[in-house]
Amino acid sequence: MPDTPTLQLAKELISRPSVTPDDLGCQDALASRLTVAGFDCETLAFGDVVNLWARRGTAAPLLVFAGHTDVVPTGPLERWDSDPFTPTERAGNLYGRGTADMKSSIAAFTVAVEEFIANHPQHSGSIALLITSDEEGPSVDGTVKVCQALAQRGEQLDYCIVGEPTSVDTLGDTVKNGRRGSLSGKLTIKGKQGHVAYPHLARNPIHLLAPALVELTAEQWDEGNEYFPATTFQVSNLHAGTGATNVVPGTAVLDFNFRFSTASTPDTLKARVATILGKHKLDYDLDWTQGGEPFLTPKGELSTAMAQAILDETGVATQLSTTGGTSDGRFIAKICPQVIEFGPINASIHQVNEHIRIDTLEPLKNIYRRTLEQLLPD
Repeated sequence: MPDTPTLQLAKELISRPSVTPDDLGCQDALASRLTVAGFDCETLAFGDVVNLWARRGTAAPLLVFAGHTDVVPTGPLERWDSDPFTPTERAGNLYGRGTADMKSSIAAFTVAVEEFIANHPQHSGSIALLITSDEEGPSVDGTVKVCQALAQRGEQLDYCIVGEPTSVDTLGDTVKNGRRGSLSGKLTIKGKQGHVAYPHLARNPIHLLAPALVELTAEQWDEGNEYFPATTFQVSNLHAGTGATNVVPGTAVLDFNFRFSTASTPDTLKARVATILGKHKLDYDLDWTQGGEPFLTPKGELSTAMAQAILDETGVATQLSTTGGTSDGRFIAKICPQVIEFGPINASIHQVNEHIRIDTLEPLKNIYRRTLEQLLPD
């Protein structure tokens, strides 16, 4: 059975070893197709990162498909059952780095756009694609910079579908309508180094930290809301000591992270941590890093159209969710009122032998096309 256009394009993209922040011609391949479909294609380069902004039409509303061509490193090659950059079909699956995250989505929405335009050349509104090669890396020269550039020149986005792999057990079961924020802290507790046999001459920072840590881990930071679970606090690392068993350490360093909902803000979380640390009279330094702000798209035209498209194509009644890590949706939400994420099953993302079911590619493409048909009718 010959490959479908969606599968062909997915394989073409997967065969390019575009480990972040490299694109290796993926965006050029997309631009060549989109130009034929009537898009004005523009490369926006920032630092070592290339980004593609392709737009067809000038009328409102503007529906944007967003994605990233960069992928995470492969890990040990010997653990892969086939070359990660040679797309391989096996037992009904397509294997390769980026199959699920997220080159198959890019292939699917590109072909969906081509089919939609061919069938509805006089559709209402406009269509755009925002493609970056800096999502899996630091995310400083990718989508965030493109969004800033679009805002500066007054381009108004109305709807955005990010092709992240959101499905859990079956294609279409989950659509992300928001993501939690990420706030990390590096806490250094200051003590006094000394001999363990003379504890009265030392001040053990681990002992000093322990009561405060118990309180931090037990704290109820918020109760979440209709769309978000409660904010969580997790310790990722605790470092102290010289390696010797007879030395009281002079400092202890604690790394922790909040995944927070829209029920909290970075400022309120920082203030509450400071209150707890102050209560225990600790001598400390605390450095904060905000990895991402939360964003939320309440139920509206976009999520309703996507849910109907999924139901019509697969018979699945989708669920809205805000679980998982951060995504580029957090940047797009600053300039677009309705942002959702939808893509293939995410069980193998970032893993050895990453793959998707081949028989989900056409339904995925059709869901994207059906959503276009609802939101940009003739």
